[in-house]
Amino acid sequence: MKIVSWNINSVRLRIEQVVRFLEDQQPDALCLQELKCPDEHFPHEAFEAAGYVHRHNHGMKSYNGVAIVSRLPFVETDITHFCGKEDRRHCMAKFENGVELHNFYIPAGGDEPDPAINEKFAHKLSFIDEMTNWWSDRRAADPNRKAVLVGDFNIAPSENDVWSHKQLLRVVSHTPIEVEILEKFRQSGDFIDSVREVVPEPEKLFSWWSYRARDWRASNKGRRLDHVWMTPNMAGTVRTASVYDLARDWEKPSDHAPVVVEFNL
Repeated sequence: MKIVSWNINSVRLRIEQVVRFLEDQQPDALCLQELKCPDEHFPHEAFEAAGYVHRHNHGMKSYNGVAIVSRLPFVETDITHFCGKEDRRHCMAKFENGVELHNFYIPAGGDEPDPAINEKFAHKLSFIDEMTNWWSDRRAADPNRKAVLVGDFNIAPSENDVWSHKQLLRVVSHTPIEVEILEKFRQSGDFIDSVREVVPEPEKLFSWWSYRARDWRASNKGRRLDHVWMTPNMAGTVRTASVYDLARDWEKPSDHAPVVVEFNL
């Protein structure tokens, strides 16, 4: 089962890139974040023509939004709201093999890493806190639940997930409080970072590069903000994992590249 996570930064604007990627990589399921597209304008026809006839999209105008498109049928779909906001940051699809695929778009958090003065950063921390409690409840209800959690987590947890640990310690996405709260969430499910199973530390690995860099590949000032985690009962199932950074070279690309993981299921 080949699963991809990609913050597309407007699905309608980049639908041709998405179809190009699908034709090249042929994933079983593609999870998109930051759709910036209300459900009534989601480009169903393009996905249908590409063979992705199963779709679960949860979008809104101009902001946020998540979707799962798949060649495999769903047996169940769901969405969860966090922090009392219906801001389209989660959707789930369950497959016939019993795997739940959860797609998240965690809030970015603004520029100032202080929840006392930055409401966006406070929202980010509260969102992850609620995710932790939510998953603890799900795990208690079904300890044998098989799940893959993917998405733009907007946090680079390891010093090897950023171009400069020292220079980014006070930059939102790599601050100690964010790393700590994300690790608390990881521990709530004993999740395994599937990409690091294949590309272990201390190798540097990034999935996001700023638009501000004139030559992003030469400067390579990236961060690994996009993740694919799995529950512990899926340990040993990862065949391949990589960041498809070629997409970052395409014309008018997203600033995120797809993360591709293939499982033996």
